[in-house]
Amino acid sequence: MRNLVPQRSGNPVLRGNTFEGLSTTGERMTIDGTVNRSFALVAILLVGAGISIITSPGLAILGAVVGFVLALVTVFKKEWSPVTAPLYALAEGVFLGGFSVIFEAEYPGIVIPAVSLTVAIFIAFLLIYRTHLIRVTDKLRIGIVAATGGVVLLYLADLVLNLVGLHVSYLNEAVAGSGLLGIAVNVLVIGIAAFNLLLDFDFIERGVAAAAPKYMEWYAAFGLLVTLVWLYVEVLRLLARARRR
Repeated sequence: MRNLVPQRSGNPVLRGNTFEGLSTTGERMTIDGTVNRSFALVAILLVGAGISIITSPGLAILGAVVGFVLALVTVFKKEWSPVTAPLYALAEGVFLGGFSVIFEAEYPGIVIPAVSLTVAIFIAFLLIYRTHLIRVTDKLRIGIVAATGGVVLLYLADLVLNLVGLHVSYLNEAVAGSGLLGIAVNVLVIGIAAFNLLLDFDFIERGVAAAAPKYMEWYAAFGLLVTLVWLYVEVLRLLARARRR
């Protein structure tokens, strides 16, 4: 019989112990409810993107900072997610809108393919999950969690070294370069983000089986949105690198 205890997800928002110690009285989390909340967050994100596009792409920095703060609040106060998750989606929309405008100005026509590819990857991995073409096993979870942690460490190392004035050519090329190494790393990171979608789908299903409270639909949708934002940013960066070659 399939183990219905929530397991670890590669997404740091959807941790293995997310559903532990939560009250299960009253209405409970459902798949349909989580799907509806996910669509709602995407719609709010698009509104935020429209605000940034219409006003100023400079709002992207503010959106990124506010989104990061709201993400932390949501992680530590899950019961607030019906409020903080939509606010996070709005802030991330402002960030992505400005981010996309900047890239579109430098590489005309790049945004639509980036959005299309992100949606295509999401649909493909949803189908992969639903048809069990790739089964989410404990070994897969461990591998994706480790790979995700490696990506975080890679980006943090590059950021810290740049802040202190140290230039490591191979590291800079891997994180921001447009050579073969940079493109290969970018493709690998996109793959890791895509596999995180599998873990997120599985995690949400296990949360439903664990009879999590209704507000966790918002939290689960928030966690899925975090992965989608990451995936879109990486796809956009990959297309930009390809244009620079």
